Amino acid sequence: MNEATTTAGVDGDADAAASVVRLRLDLAYDGTAFAGWSRQPGLRTVQGTIERALETLFRREGVAPRLVVAGRTDAGVHATGQVAHLDVDRAAFRAVARPRRGVAESDPHADPGAVLVRRLRGVLGSTDDDVVVRSVRPAPEGFDARFSAVWRRYEYRIADADAEHDPLQRHRTVWYPRELDVEAMDVAAQTLVGLGDFAAFCKPREGATTIRTLQSFRWRRASDGVLVASLQADAFCHSMVRALVGSGVAVGEGRLRVEQPGELMHARTRTSAFKVLPAKGLTLTEVGYPPEEDLAARAEQTRARRELHVDGVVG
Repeated sequence: MNEATTTAGVDGDADAAASVVRLRLDLAYDGTAFAGWSRQPGLRTVQGTIERALETLFRREGVAPRLVVAGRTDAGVHATGQVAHLDVDRAAFRAVARPRRGVAESDPHADPGAVLVRRLRGVLGSTDDDVVVRSVRPAPEGFDARFSAVWRRYEYRIADADAEHDPLQRHRTVWYPRELDVEAMDVAAQTLVGLGDFAAFCKPREGATTIRTLQSFRWRRASDGVLVASLQADAFCHSMVRALVGSGVAVGEGRLRVEQPGELMHARTRTSAFKVLPAKGLTLTEVGYPPEEDLAARAEQTRARRELHVDGVVG
């Protein structure tokens, strides 16, 4: 098992570091009934729900687990590939993740991460079946779910007038009443790819940087006719994905020329030329990390860069 990354200045600190294990959690959730990721008093959130389940399991050990997440999703946004990490006392982890009596150590079901997943599902499944912990495992040295990430990938689904309107997909698909030109939308999307100031597509936050590297942005029509936008960036500022998608819809119905989203980006000011689309169509599908030997350096690099600006919301 890996130790949480801690700089020890004295022997006591070194002993404390050795007693802590950092766990990586891979998560999925339907964001419909959640007020976003981040814990908020009096509101149901993904972080609050999972942390309460962890607290239930670790209560006897006196541990109050706190999660660090790769992307803080907004209210109504879904995830199939969310990542978080958790630092917990090693002895407490062993106590909570101990396999049932009689299970051999060689049995895959005896793996502590697998045991913790089953126990979490048992707690969550009784009342919170819209969030699933898919896996838990000791994180590699230097891993930080947020700062070690090199990219986040999202998808956005729109059923326009030509698409099949499937009621079973209604919680993750926006129904749009007009036909959209997906080819024009795709051309416009690719003009936005690269390093740039996305202030025109970000909800302003005092002191927060809006400079991002949009690594890819494509539109396609799926087999059921649903339009799917795929976007990947080093990070996304607040409402950026839904604004980018909104600019694409404006192009798709002919309200904007294919060149205009790029022109608006270079203007670097918020505009009413397009609408920010609803959260329900958006899903965080994957978070990318560098090779294990580069995790710590990536986290240090990201923290240093964020110290130059007040950090914007990721996702």
